[in-house]
Amino acid sequence: MRFPRTRIRSAALAAAGAAVLGTALLQSPATTNSASAAATGPAAATSSYAAAAVGPVIWSDEFNAGAGTVPDSSKWRYDIGGSGWGNNERQYYTNSTRNSAHDGNGNLVITARREGGYNCHYGPCEYTSARLLTAATFTRTYGRFEARMKLPRTQGLWPAFWMLGTGNNGWPGNGEIDIMENIGKEPSNSYGTLHGPGYSAGEAVSSRYTLPNGQQFADGFHTFTVDWEPNVVTWYVDGIQFARKTPADLGGDPWVFDHPFFMIMNVAVGGYWPGYPDGSTVMPQTLTVDYVRVNSLTSGGGGGSQVTALGKCMDVAGANSADGTPVQLYDCNGSGAQLWSRPGDGTIRALGKCLDVAGGGVADGTKLQIATCSGNAAQQWTYTGAKDLVNPQSNKCLDIPSGSAANGNRLQIWTCNGSAAQKWTL
Repeated sequence: MRFPRTRIRSAALAAAGAAVLGTALLQSPATTNSASAAATGPAAATSSYAAAAVGPVIWSDEFNAGAGTVPDSSKWRYDIGGSGWGNNERQYYTNSTRNSAHDGNGNLVITARREGGYNCHYGPCEYTSARLLTAATFTRTYGRFEARMKLPRTQGLWPAFWMLGTGNNGWPGNGEIDIMENIGKEPSNSYGTLHGPGYSAGEAVSSRYTLPNGQQFADGFHTFTVDWEPNVVTWYVDGIQFARKTPADLGGDPWVFDHPFFMIMNVAVGGYWPGYPDGSTVMPQTLTVDYVRVNSLTSGGGGGSQVTALGKCMDVAGANSADGTPVQLYDCNGSGAQLWSRPGDGTIRALGKCLDVAGGGVADGTKLQIATCSGNAAQQWTYTGAKDLVNPQSNKCLDIPSGSAANGNRLQIWTCNGSAAQKWTL
């Protein structure tokens, strides 16, 4: 299945801080306007957000089939062809076991070879490889997506493990999440990237992870992971978080990571970003995959539970932990923005902040927000046997304005009146 598009790579991905951009169906890199974070080894970037709680495996391929057998067709299908994929790549993707097969040792091996026999966009093809995808077999909204892989290593190679969004909005409107991209000339680097409308190609939001102490990804197996929650995508290498992106990182552009995506893994040969094979290139090269797994995420943001009324959840808008972020009503989705804890000091907390009456107000209609926990009376709450959440300073109830269950309805305090708009389940 293909999503053709006219995207080409920028020839210049210079400088150490430059970031890779996605593969989409056509992979592509460039520098990014949003700060491209570079993380190195165990000192990689940490986050004020806690990691999501990982639930059970809901899809996996452990690649335990016999040597020489094809990938499981109930899980993987092929992209086939030598169009250049928008990046002037040199390989022809095949469905041959010469390019993708089990090795009999619990791995799937994608092999890039120097060989002809096909016609490519530039004439007779010089290389073959494989690209496998789950578009026709498995799509998913949210979860942990992880692969354990040993990458190839030589000039001109471009392995990737990534996801594309389904839908009718094309690329980048449907979105793209790059879990891992590596290029042969940077054997110690892995890149994680988001593409969407207004932040694709040279404007994508990207971060880099560098293995410590001169290690290279071809030296052994490494795990590449994305935790994808509502309004949050977090990247890890070998369990080390190196990037976390939310709508606040997009400069006002739309967040399109709220619908089903499918997975892709491939090895490209050549292209504007990785450059092309030269006299130093050694072929064949292999991407060896131990497993690919998808887990559900049962929670995020450090624990807690949902606070519900009218069939919706109390939610921190945009999963933004900044002081003053509105607290609203929204569809329950299990994200950290909807997981509230009560540590026993009278506060109600999410994303490391406290539920707060704006400006310490006491009037009907004063809006709610999150703010740094300070112990003041605007952050004190009592939960009654009648399921009211009362702010004692104002003697007012946490209230849904007009009793409307519309998503985004900002919560307030109001004189307690016993209505369903003030009855909360913790």
